[in-house]
Amino acid sequence: METKWKIDPSHSEVQFKVKHLMITTITGNFHSYDLEVTTEGDDFTTATKIEFTADVDSISTKNEQRDGHLKSAEFFNAEQHVAILFSGKKFEQNADEYLLHGELNIKGIIKPITLHVDFGGIVVDPYGQTKAGFTVSGKISRKAFGLTWDAVTEAGQIVVSDEIRINCEIQLIRS
Repeated sequence: METKWKIDPSHSEVQFKVKHLMITTITGNFHSYDLEVTTEGDDFTTATKIEFTADVDSISTKNEQRDGHLKSAEFFNAEQHVAILFSGKKFEQNADEYLLHGELNIKGIIKPITLHVDFGGIVVDPYGQTKAGFTVSGKISRKAFGLTWDAVTEAGQIVVSDEIRINCEIQLIRS
């Protein structure tokens, strides 16, 4: 039996982390995103559709000037590339760990990635809705997706690392 799932945005978050000056980590969020999943019953390893989109214009790092720079042509080019897309191809269990294989599309550059997933389980909430929970993590190279802006301080420190860590808390509602 085909089962459709939608993201519960009030119980989910989509974050990324990047090293700044190689001494601290800056956290960013996307506030507008969507995720649709189709499975056979409640078994996510049978997923036939995993489609995620994040609205680039909704990016927030708690710094308006930096957010504007990230939306500019030097980074995401939000005017031309309004969304980041992820299409899941396979959700598999490997011993005690789950892996989500798919394609990430940033600025029209599509690369395969594998994300680590902690499956929290499935429960029925007090309102009778069936929900599933996941913690998703992974790493990508920003430069591999055309996010190549670089700067170096006078002392020779790199301003922004190439490695971006992805951290998401996802709650789905069975529809």
